[in-house]
Amino acid sequence: MRKTLLIFIALLSCSVCVSAQKVSRSFVVGFYNLENLFDTFHDDGKNDYEYLPEGANQWTEAKYEKKLGNMARVIAAMAKDNGQFHAILGISEIENRHVIEDLVVQDAIASANYQIVHYDGPDRRGVDVGLLYRPDLFTLLDSKAIPFTFDEDTEIEYTLTKEEQENFRTRDILMVRGLLDGEMFAFYVAHLPSRVGGKGQDLRPRGAEIIYRDATRLMREFPGIKIAVMGDMNDNPTDDSMLKFMHAVPQPEMAGPDDFFSPFLPMLQAGYGSLAYRGEWSIYDLILVNQAIAQAPEGTLRILPIVKGKKKARYYGRIFIKDFMTTQEGQYKGTPFRTFSSGAFIGGYSDHYPTYIMLGK
Repeated sequence: MRKTLLIFIALLSCSVCVSAQKVSRSFVVGFYNLENLFDTFHDDGKNDYEYLPEGANQWTEAKYEKKLGNMARVIAAMAKDNGQFHAILGISEIENRHVIEDLVVQDAIASANYQIVHYDGPDRRGVDVGLLYRPDLFTLLDSKAIPFTFDEDTEIEYTLTKEEQENFRTRDILMVRGLLDGEMFAFYVAHLPSRVGGKGQDLRPRGAEIIYRDATRLMREFPGIKIAVMGDMNDNPTDDSMLKFMHAVPQPEMAGPDDFFSPFLPMLQAGYGSLAYRGEWSIYDLILVNQAIAQAPEGTLRILPIVKGKKKARYYGRIFIKDFMTTQEGQYKGTPFRTFSSGAFIGGYSDHYPTYIMLGK
């Protein structure tokens, strides 16, 4: 109740508080759900059969190449808008390392020289998360895949039986630690359990709890470390998984040592969305930052407000939307232009728009 009241008060006061300091250098940190980026080959132990040439989607090499080109086009368009490629880009719904390797060498983005952090995960459908980074800006120190577990040390009441918990398989959470412009950062990339069939009301909070506990451990081990958590959370920034279990707050000045600033929370309240379902917009593609980023000391990397176009509203996050990424006609007009519609290949991009934040000093 207290956190809900704080959110209400903050949203009434202002959308963001804009720093008057000049920015000498900036970096883009973002996330993009690539919507089923599968290759055309079967991976042992994975249920990827619909994404084979003879599968339900008749997933041919031509369709795969079209998909790769589309994903690269979006990343390149963001770079054009920002005057630079992302320093860090988290990605989800990727089948394996092979598809990421095919993506980063696409002509539109090859000059970024993206390097890859990826681990094969246990998801039954075979989709993972990953991270792309520019080696000229970010020095990798270590990384790990964090499994989804059902720890008893929690207030969450699990709906799955012990047997169901043992058989449950979902995406690992990726943690990548390194130096961005000489400062220590950790980036978490997640794709929390689905909402399909009304499920996951306990699973997404548990996923957020796993991330939060590991992040707080890092903050104890490396005092002052800057942490950004990103991913397709399958929840809005106003849901318990984010508010309660990620300790999210809606303004950077509200972030305490144990909190995470949630830039997309005010944007959701203002009517923005990164995906649409049955006419309702949500922002599941979230990025949150700890106090060390939200309230960074002068001369170090901090989160910056983003102003685009002539709009007066200013936020600390951006949902990247272009006409070519958006359905232009029919019943889904105005929503993300996806790869398939009603089972038919339509050659679109993703059912999610990418999101990003800017860091600068």
